[in-house]
Amino acid sequence: MASSKSKDADMISPGELVVPEPQDQFRSGGENTGLSAVDFWTWNMGDLRMNTTRGFLAEFLVARAVGDPAPLRVEWGAFDICAADGTRIEMKASGYAQSWPGKKASVSFKFDTVHKTKGWDEHLGKDIEVDPRDRVHVWVFALQGTPRDAETYDPMDLDSWSFRVVPHAWLRTCGQESGAPSFFDKHGFQPVELAELPEAVRAARRLHEEILENSAK
Repeated sequence: MASSKSKDADMISPGELVVPEPQDQFRSGGENTGLSAVDFWTWNMGDLRMNTTRGFLAEFLVARAVGDPAPLRVEWGAFDICAADGTRIEMKASGYAQSWPGKKASVSFKFDTVHKTKGWDEHLGKDIEVDPRDRVHVWVFALQGTPRDAETYDPMDLDSWSFRVVPHAWLRTCGQESGAPSFFDKHGFQPVELAELPEAVRAARRLHEEILENSAK
């Protein structure tokens, strides 16, 4: 069970999930050091425009939009997000602007793991065999699209995001393992806003299941 309170080391049961409060301090020799959990979080992920952090931010936004009940992000999970209705989602994120000024980035999403046959089981602590046809149901490609310069890029403005929601089964047969936003647009997977994500995910899962059913006939 997740805990929202920090605990002394001798009070923590093996395997228990312990989440520090923002102001909880690191200790040395039994004494507080003045360094808090939020100090580390800010130092490590304070710039939400960085590529790695932007990916985490996109996962967080999608997880909250579709009602993922997990209290924390799972590292090396077999999939990134599980919606409230059980839909398994793989995430990719990109953007035109970076945290530094200069040349504008081009955007392309990789989905070469679409044929993946193994997935990490956090309960067993090892990779297990998975059915590549149905490992996940839906992919969400998140794009931070506007503005396209570092100077006016506000990572707290959620209106700058758009999301393309694509059935896993379709990706497995599309003949590519990467694609620009225009590739998805050309095939009818138009961008949706954050508020539209839950319905778009449900629709993409229905299409995924229809494709699987038709391929089995």
